[in-house]
Amino acid sequence: MLEELSFIVALIMEGASIGLMYSLIALGFVLIYKATDAINFAQGEFVMLAAYGGAVTLAGSLAGTSYGFILAFLAALVLMIGFSFALERTVLRPLLGRPVIAVIMATIGLAAIFRGLPPITVGASTKTVPLPIPDTPIDLWIHRIPAIDLLGVVVTLLSVAVLTWFFRKSRMGVAMRAVADNQQVAMAMGINVERYFAIAWAMAGIIAALGGIIWGSKLGVDTQLALVGLKVFPVVILGGLDSIAGAVVGGLIVGICESLAAGYLDPYVGGGTKDFAPYVIMIIMLMFKPYGLFGKRKIERI
Repeated sequence: MLEELSFIVALIMEGASIGLMYSLIALGFVLIYKATDAINFAQGEFVMLAAYGGAVTLAGSLAGTSYGFILAFLAALVLMIGFSFALERTVLRPLLGRPVIAVIMATIGLAAIFRGLPPITVGASTKTVPLPIPDTPIDLWIHRIPAIDLLGVVVTLLSVAVLTWFFRKSRMGVAMRAVADNQQVAMAMGINVERYFAIAWAMAGIIAALGGIIWGSKLGVDTQLALVGLKVFPVVILGGLDSIAGAVVGGLIVGICESLAAGYLDPYVGGGTKDFAPYVIMIIMLMFKPYGLFGKRKIERI
């Protein structure tokens, strides 16, 4: 009985840590949706590009040192902020005022383009992002958690706290929410919609840099890392596309469900249940509560 309880608790703790790391990527989706009312289907590719930026920077003699980590993080941060600004300016700004579906389709096309860039620029081999953290797991109650997972949990919680304050308390955050509600009305009130669009995409780039460094260190850096964006999509649907708290709760639900499925169902079916379990939960949620657990229900007059 005690062994079974320990097994369940270990699965839950492992799933919770992975789920919070999912939440970090989900924050990128939430940022763009809260500011532009559109879904960025290229968020996974943003994470991949940030990871490549960190991996290339750490290829030198500073790999694995604290200086190397700072250099890699700053490089990924500058890369993603500049990249996001340029992308918004050249591709997305001309779509300002167009139907939301136009922005969504543009991000889908950009995702396909971005996925093809690394193999022709830095090579197709898997790269690493070595961080100055212990290789051995850290004892946490009755469960041993990898140091990279613990780092991901801390970074996620700090990001959630900062973004929650930003959207609730800062004038810039309130203006972003106004732009998402109605671009035309926001323009009429004197809000510079173009500037806030650019800021929103730059912030999504920062989140992608954080996620890219952490997930790149955990899984390795190659084009398959972009699939984390699709992996995270059930998280934002469960929690609500416009809810920061929902991203955290959705990540916890998905991570724990994956862990329990792997622990209890995989031995009977040969594996793979954790890969589709989140999508089953997502479909059920869409059937009964399409706006998610914390999503804001929109009522439109026809």
